[in-house]
Amino acid sequence: MSTKRFVLRTLTLLTLATGLASTSTPYAQSDYPNKPVRLIVPFTPGGVTDASARLVAEQMSKRLGHQMIVENKPGASGNIGTSQVATAEPDGYTLLLGFDGTMVINPHVFPSIPFSTIKDFAPVGKIGDAILILVAHPTLAANNVKELIALSKTEANGLNYGTSGMGSTPHLAGETLNIVAGSKLVHVPYKGGGQAMIDLQGGSIPLVFTAVAGALPHIQNGRIKGIGVTSAARAPSLPNVGTFIEAGLPNFVLNSWVGILAPAKTPSAVIQKLNSTLNDVLTDADVKKRLDVMGVTASPGTPAAYGDQIKTDLARYADVVKAAQIKAN
Repeated sequence: MSTKRFVLRTLTLLTLATGLASTSTPYAQSDYPNKPVRLIVPFTPGGVTDASARLVAEQMSKRLGHQMIVENKPGASGNIGTSQVATAEPDGYTLLLGFDGTMVINPHVFPSIPFSTIKDFAPVGKIGDAILILVAHPTLAANNVKELIALSKTEANGLNYGTSGMGSTPHLAGETLNIVAGSKLVHVPYKGGGQAMIDLQGGSIPLVFTAVAGALPHIQNGRIKGIGVTSAARAPSLPNVGTFIEAGLPNFVLNSWVGILAPAKTPSAVIQKLNSTLNDVLTDADVKKRLDVMGVTASPGTPAAYGDQIKTDLARYADVVKAAQIKAN
């Protein structure tokens, strides 16, 4: 075979190969999913993150035509399971249940973590926001945020507030209040919010920052009282508890959130299909009601909007962690 004919044949084969590759990728993406999808929850079963993941996975499975399987991979405050997804094949078959504590707080409180929130993940969409609330023992001489801030400033050693742990979103909510309002709140970390709530009701600690869902029944039975919620508007379940905005802190909106992320470089067609399916789930009346019971407000939106919030929160919490000198134990 002459050199000219060899070159022409080689070029022809390369052209055919390129054409096949270009047509096979869209076909594979349009066929997505064609097998079960794993949703990694980087925490133990139970709790709001796990419960919301299981509800959404159940509903997305019905719409995708293949099962979305929830797998719990706990450890290191969510860092272990999260890092597993960061290094997974970017084909849409391994997804992450993202939690604000893991994605935008851990990078600042741990000296090193095995993933990059921005570089290693592609946002799919936010599931929803969980409103936080500052609650107090009924005997505390403050009934709203303004009174609480003023009272804390009169205490030589400040007022203790309990949370579910060091570096948690409730912890940073308290530190943010200290920074923007000059309050004197002293953090007392617990190994979970349950014990903090028990101690609050028993009078061992005067304040607790927690999620509305966990505090609501205790407020309703009068064992604790609500001081303020961190949402932009009052919580529908607690219309008599004011917001921090109403107390004169205009930018104090600080909710915890959960969402779904995929490994970076996951095809955009796959991301869009997952996002569309997720939004369809989140606009279902029954799903919204079931999330409300968990204290999560469904928040359908675009991958870009979710990504923007992640970047904003990552920068915001960096300042709070630095100012409060928070370090993981």
